Amino acid sequence: MAVLLGVAGCEPPVAILSTGSDPSPSVSSASGASPLFDPEELAERLVAIQRQWPRNSLPKPPGPRGVNCARARCVALTFDDGPGPYTGRLLDILAGYQARATFFVLGTMVAEDRGENLRRMVVEGHEVGNHTWDHLPLPQLSEQAIRFELTNTQKIVRRLTGVKMTMMRPPYGATGRRVVAEAARLGLAQVMWSLDTLDWRDRDSRMITQRATQATPGAIVLMHDIHPTTVEAVPAILDQFAKRGYAFVTLSELYGVPRLVPGRAYTSMGDGARGTAATEIP
Repeated sequence: MAVLLGVAGCEPPVAILSTGSDPSPSVSSASGASPLFDPEELAERLVAIQRQWPRNSLPKPPGPRGVNCARARCVALTFDDGPGPYTGRLLDILAGYQARATFFVLGTMVAEDRGENLRRMVVEGHEVGNHTWDHLPLPQLSEQAIRFELTNTQKIVRRLTGVKMTMMRPPYGATGRRVVAEAARLGLAQVMWSLDTLDWRDRDSRMITQRATQATPGAIVLMHDIHPTTVEAVPAILDQFAKRGYAFVTLSELYGVPRLVPGRAYTSMGDGARGTAATEIP
């Protein structure tokens, strides 16, 4: 299977292997480079962090809203790479508009945040998805490393919130045979995007607003809550969509099902095909 690499989404890594099949198990076997991290060391660090969290104070999500996106104009705003220092402000803005979104979180950022923003996301009805542990291009990793990236992020979010995530977004939109297999094993659908605001590249709130509001009903909009310019753009984005009669929904609300097919890639409402928001590398 060819690798899928997001056209943008997050700033691309220095190099992506482009072969007709999945890359070799090492990160870069051609150069003889060692793996980008020590899984055992990171696993020990994760366990040490988890011991500090209370076990009996899990957040309670609100009930379903019954939004029917087959009839209503819906847009799914998604935010990657957090939670970060601006996530709290973003949650304030979303709450003011009674808007719900989906956050694809990094395990390292969740650990640094100590769960404060993550718990609030759950309480306020937002959806949480897996964006790996530390944002490595998954097709370049071994099967063991891919499993580490996804499994430990599942564990840290489950421990903090009680939520078992059912969606993941591969960094850079890069996926492949091993990624699909591991996502399916963990019960995770791969959710890409249909509109990229390029907010990671262009730190301009007006430009981000202009791009985001080009979305049509059923769109999945990609943004990043680690950038202050993105958070600054959100009120104008919500204002413009609200004037056009849009509902701001989570991905589960957009698709109208409690669970998407594990391993399968989705890019917009009703689309179960391979991600059209990604470019296939020959």
